[in-house]
Amino acid sequence: MANVLDLRRRIRSVKNTRQITKAMKMVSAAKLRRSQERALAARPYARMITSVLESLVRRVDLFDEKTGNLVHPLFITRPEKRILLVVISGDKGFAGAFNANILKTTYRFIQGNPDKEIDIEAVGRKGRDQLRRRYPVASYVDQSNQEGRPTQWRDARKGPVEISGDHPGLLVNLETSRVEDLAHSIIARYVHEEIDAAYIVYNEFKSVIAQRLVIEKLLPLIEVGKQQIAGAVEPTEEEKERRAEAALSAGIEIEPADTTEAEEEAEKFGTANVDYIYEQPPEELFAGLLPQYIFAMLYHAMTESVAAEHAARMTAMDSATNNASDMIDDLTLHMNRVRQAAITKEIIEIVSGAAAL
Repeated sequence: MANVLDLRRRIRSVKNTRQITKAMKMVSAAKLRRSQERALAARPYARMITSVLESLVRRVDLFDEKTGNLVHPLFITRPEKRILLVVISGDKGFAGAFNANILKTTYRFIQGNPDKEIDIEAVGRKGRDQLRRRYPVASYVDQSNQEGRPTQWRDARKGPVEISGDHPGLLVNLETSRVEDLAHSIIARYVHEEIDAAYIVYNEFKSVIAQRLVIEKLLPLIEVGKQQIAGAVEPTEEEKERRAEAALSAGIEIEPADTTEAEEEAEKFGTANVDYIYEQPPEELFAGLLPQYIFAMLYHAMTESVAAEHAARMTAMDSATNNASDMIDDLTLHMNRVRQAAITKEIIEIVSGAAAL
């Protein structure tokens, strides 16, 4: 049995740990507010691009007379033999099962497509490190093209599933230039038929309690403005209650800010039933805006994933703080019992000695 001194040291250690987890919870709550505002601010931009593209689709002859499909490389559907999977995880730990759930969904998707070649673009250090332990990393050879410019050619595949690239630190500051480079890279690979489809695995964030893990199809595009969900994992009622308790204790609003008015205004942009005069040919505008639309989808997924990660870390640190408090209470009660037993033993020894005299 531990003595009183050991129990006091243990209580002091748990109290120090509780201070750390409580501080981390408040830091995550502050970051959650900022990331939530950034995610909400990006929605009208995505809605406005969608409205302009829908307007161009209605006013420009971009359809094939035989098939009725849009004449653009990003709308061409092919049998999915080669798939690109963008896995958006976190850069840091202490977020509960946030990263584990993303990886579990990724593995389930890969196991559901055993006869296909899958390239993985890992966004976030946690997902990248775990995926590297399980799948090989693609190798590239430096060569020169016909114009004499240095370029990289992909070497022979090492397996049906390979990590074609990683982007650590992208979610820390979320620079739009890096997200745009990734979007253009995915588009180029699809146009050159290096891949037949592209998917994103991320946490969709609506509010602290309204979030889910989704697999969204990025390419090919079927309809502008229509979200293609290939799979989704909804949170349990117990998880929602736990997130709500953590948010209320940190002063975070459970319901998201109302952006309906801004989204409605963005949706009206360019959709009026009038004959617009475009400065450039509508075909060029449509082809130029589609990459921005793919970029908006990627940026939207990353901003919401960042907000979901901070919410998960805030909830995990709140649980750790509560568990530390419960442990301190149990240890204090146990210490008092040990001390009382020692005092009782000493009294019995003194009384017994006095009676022997």
